Formats: sequence, structure tokens, C-alpha cells
Amino acid sequence: MKAHDFARERGGRFLLRIEDIDPTRCREEFVEGIYEDLRWLGLGWDGEVIRQSERLPLYAEALDRLRGMGLLYPCFCTRRDITASASAPHGPDGPVYPGTCRGLGDAERARRMAIEPHCWRIDMAAAAARTGPLSWHDSIAGEIAADPISHGDVVLARKDAPVAYHLAVTIDDAAQGISDIVRGEDLFAATHVHRLLQALLGLPTPAYHHHPLLRDAEGRRLAKRDGAPALADMRNEGRDPALLLSELRNRVVGSAPARA
Repeated sequence: MKAHDFARERGGRFLLRIEDIDPTRCREEFVEGIYEDLRWLGLGWDGEVIRQSERLPLYAEALDRLRGMGLLYPCFCTRRDITASASAPHGPDGPVYPGTCRGLGDAERARRMAIEPHCWRIDMAAAAARTGPLSWHDSIAGEIAADPISHGDVVLARKDAPVAYHLAVTIDDAAQGISDIVRGEDLFAATHVHRLLQALLGLPTPAYHHHPLLRDAEGRRLAKRDGAPALADMRNEGRDPALLLSELRNRVVGSAPARA
């Protein structure tokens, strides 16, 4: 809603992208549900709908470029391994990877890659040293000094998928010519990583607008896992979509005027 309104108020385009690279969470009925919800609310989008599952060669090319810079390494650790590690500090998204596989030799890496599932991580310290200091601008928080190192060596290609969220969205934002990214404040921290990837791959940096999340009376974010009603439920109950949209717009407050 916020992204739609931002684009319409400024004569821009509102683009819809289906981020369907997670085979365990994305099903076609969920995609159809997104279309139905937006149509019901009267939020139209512009141009072709982009699906990440159809853009894998773009992500593979970016991964190859980062490997060529010597910034990626295979990781064989499980989530349990990382959580159990006494040396794993905590970052914005929980335990930070302690770098267990970063120092493996080429021979051991090759041997284990042939027989063990592995993801690909970025050597964040080496990457940050390559780019030097970076920053990005948020319409509410102002100029932000990028701190990707606080996230540790994040995964850029998963064990169960050819690419991870951070890399896929950074590539897509540039390929689609996105000038302004309007999204919830829960993704504010991720922007530190995206800014680093933009610098490494020579991609433009959009303007960012991280808005407050919808919350209940106790201040908890409205989420399906917490029993919050879905738009499909409201539609089936016969709610007035125009009235609902007006209520939602009034509840998302705190956003400062953002530049176009």
C-alpha cells in the first residue's frame, strides 16, 4: 500500500515482483492470492510481473563475479552448528556466522563440495575492505553509514536454492531501474548488506523509505503466525475494501515526506 501510494503520488510506476526462490514457502496458490488481494483493494501495478524463479541466470552471473573477486566461500555448517557455536555473536538477525568455513584450504573445500551440501557466503570483512566506507539515505532516518560487517558473512546462495534474498533483490532492483524502495522498517537492517552488494557489483543505490509496520493494540506487528486476519479472510467476510484501505492508510503513521 505505501509503495503503491508513493508511486502514484509522484507520477511513478508501481512494480510487482514475485520473490519465489524459496521452494519450501512459495506456492502458486499464494501467488494468486497476492493478485486477488491487490485487485480487491484496488491497488493496480504497472508493466509485467517479474518472477525471481525466471531470473536465475542473472543471479548466477553476479555470483560468478563475486567469486572472481575472491569474496565467496562454500560453507558446510548447519543452522544448529552456528547456534551451538560459543563464538557466534549476535547481529541484527540473530546469531552471526562465526566464520568456521572461511579458513578452509582449497583442497578440503573441493573434497567436501563433492560430497556435502553447502551454501555460498561472502567474506564480509574482505568485501567491506574492498569498497571502503559506504552510506545510504532513508527518508525518515536520514543519511546512514552502512555497517554490513555487523551481519557477518551472510549467505548469498543457499543449500536449497541457487540464490538468497540479499543478492536476488539487489540484482532485481537494479535491473528493473528502481529509483525508490518503499518497504517496512523490519527490513531496515538488511539495507546495510544491499548497499555493500551494490558497491561491489557497480549498481546504483536507490532512495529508501522504511515505514512503520501495522501493529495491534498491544504494539505487536500484525502477522499471520500471530493470528492476525488475512486479507482473504476480510474479503470473505464482506468487508468494504475502500473503507479498509482508508483505515490502513490512517494506521501507518510516522513517515516523513520522502523525495521522489
